[in-house]
Amino acid sequence: MNIYRYEENPIITPADVKPHRDDFEVIGAFNAGVAEYKGEILLLLRVAERPISHDPMIVKAPVYNVETKQLDIIELRTDDERYDFSDPRVIRNVSKSSTFEYLTSLSYIRVARSKDGHNFTIDDEPLVYPSQSLETFGIEDPRVTQIGDTYYIYFSAVSPVGVGESMVSTKDFKIFTHHGMIFGPDNKDVLIFPEKINGKYYALHRPTTKSTGNPEMWIAESDNLLYWGNHKHLAGLREGMWDSGRMGGGAVPFKTEKGWLELYHGATLDHRYCMGALLLDLNDPSKVIARSEHPIMEPDAEYEKNGFFGDVVFSCGAVVHGNVVKMYYGVADTSMACAELSVQEILDSLKYE
Repeated sequence: MNIYRYEENPIITPADVKPHRDDFEVIGAFNAGVAEYKGEILLLLRVAERPISHDPMIVKAPVYNVETKQLDIIELRTDDERYDFSDPRVIRNVSKSSTFEYLTSLSYIRVARSKDGHNFTIDDEPLVYPSQSLETFGIEDPRVTQIGDTYYIYFSAVSPVGVGESMVSTKDFKIFTHHGMIFGPDNKDVLIFPEKINGKYYALHRPTTKSTGNPEMWIAESDNLLYWGNHKHLAGLREGMWDSGRMGGGAVPFKTEKGWLELYHGATLDHRYCMGALLLDLNDPSKVIARSEHPIMEPDAEYEKNGFFGDVVFSCGAVVHGNVVKMYYGVADTSMACAELSVQEILDSLKYE
């Protein structure tokens, strides 16, 4: 597979993003949704910020307060035996069965703009910031689907009651309509197809079950983009392979002559994230025609291997012009990069079912 990684990579780093608050620091600008609007490429960055702590014994956790419309800053001591601070991303309460008690950072969406797709300027203010009760721990990993003149932006909404997928829409990236949660907890990695197929909208999603089942890809359909049903299991984990631990949708599916091409992420059991592809039937995207036996991209570059959470390439969006896929992707849960791949080479690399 011929991969052209941009010489400017990483094209956006946390140092390029001004914190929304002076008492916070930006620790991640990554996993951006991608849109084309008025001759520009827009990266809808997931910006992760954490409160600055000047005391090494104090860890701070930001929580959006719906009533005050402000952030509450929770301060916890690292010698408090009730809490586990071993994962820098989360604070776990060892006396409870929940996955975590708090996040150490708050994520939101900020726009980066570019005329050439290589050099970006970053807006000073957030585009979408937590504002709902189901977003109190932040909003993460946005994707964007354009249908007509409307852009549908959907993202993981995180709160103490779980992680689900919420959606807003806009025509101008200034005025937004909030549509609420379209996939309930625990669910993420939603991708909405850019057109109706036989009168139905389709979406990929990734439920995370706590009983039977694995973190795998599903597909659902809708008449109105808001209420989703007829859920079907689409693709599962493969033991001993690059997607043996977890998998989920990456970039919005796009049409080729052979089918809908979906660039998805897969991870091993030791959390090494790669990108691969699924080819889905044009008239019935619940049918998998072909799949990557080997990754189309692995974390090989230094900026992909080292960062806040290393060995990660994770795309949430791409721009397709002819045979060229410009895949924008998060690296090491820290920064943004871009690589160009050939549509035909991806198709040729797939193993047909």
